[in-house]
Amino acid sequence: MKRHIRASSMLFNQPLLVTPEVLDLGVRWANEAMNLNIINLGGGAEGRPGVRMMDDDDYDHGAYMQRMEESRRQAIGRTGVEVIPVSGILVSRAAHLEMCEVMTSYEELRRQLRTAVADPMVERIVLDIDSPGGSAVGAFELATDIRAMAQQKPITGLVNFSAYSGGYLIAAACSEVVASVTSGYGSIGCIAKHLDRSKMLESAGVKVTTVYAGAHKNDLTPDEPLTEQSLKVLNEIVQESYQMFVSAIADYRGLPVEKIIATQAGIYSGKAGLALGLVDRIQSPQDAVDQLSSAVAASRAARTGSSLSVRARAAAIQSQL
Repeated sequence: MKRHIRASSMLFNQPLLVTPEVLDLGVRWANEAMNLNIINLGGGAEGRPGVRMMDDDDYDHGAYMQRMEESRRQAIGRTGVEVIPVSGILVSRAAHLEMCEVMTSYEELRRQLRTAVADPMVERIVLDIDSPGGSAVGAFELATDIRAMAQQKPITGLVNFSAYSGGYLIAAACSEVVASVTSGYGSIGCIAKHLDRSKMLESAGVKVTTVYAGAHKNDLTPDEPLTEQSLKVLNEIVQESYQMFVSAIADYRGLPVEKIIATQAGIYSGKAGLALGLVDRIQSPQDAVDQLSSAVAASRAARTGSSLSVRARAAAIQSQL
């Protein structure tokens, strides 16, 4: 029950930087898991996205993580590039992760980025993004941190193959945004839903009486129809997050706020988003990573050559003394 209460609080009555389809999927899950009997939810894909099957490695988590770390270090040693996945629905904390869903928490992503920035072996960072977005809570703080860390080491936001809403916010905060020709991105908007289960309770013969102090204490309750006051409060929350969203994207991408608002939360792919300035170039994910690795290799070679040249000159001077 506690998990259901937490999940419900993450879905309803708060601004979400997520596509409507994913929100509908979440509501459908709530309908089934919490027996809410919600109907007429509109269109959307059926089923739960991103189901991950367990394999043998999952049964020995310590050994699995050790192998992953060794593989990561070897790759960084060869290329100087660290690729950090940003997959699935975005949530504010690791405690909100659902093991059978593909999710990324803002706090874990921040930890991984800080580790990569502090690692002298890492010269370039790539965020491998495939996300429909997620919670607005914590998203803007993470984006601010990403932009600050990008001043220390270049961070590429690689859209592979979706970066919608909160996912695009993360991408835009990077040093550059790269998308493949078929990748989708954008949906720069904010959405929230209110759950009204009063009819369901009434049909079940249940009447809820709430006693409260403070005019706003009972706002957005699911046990009663949405009041004008509650609707006003929810709309203000959504509009505040929306203004933060469009302002952040305009700042990160160096575009007028009016141009971001004009997208009306539309989604883009390929050259359409490139023309608007939402991405910096169109390139396949593998080619983008290979290009970054080549740039690091060239930089390493130049530094090595310069070091050898300095040592050679020093040796020549010493031999003349």
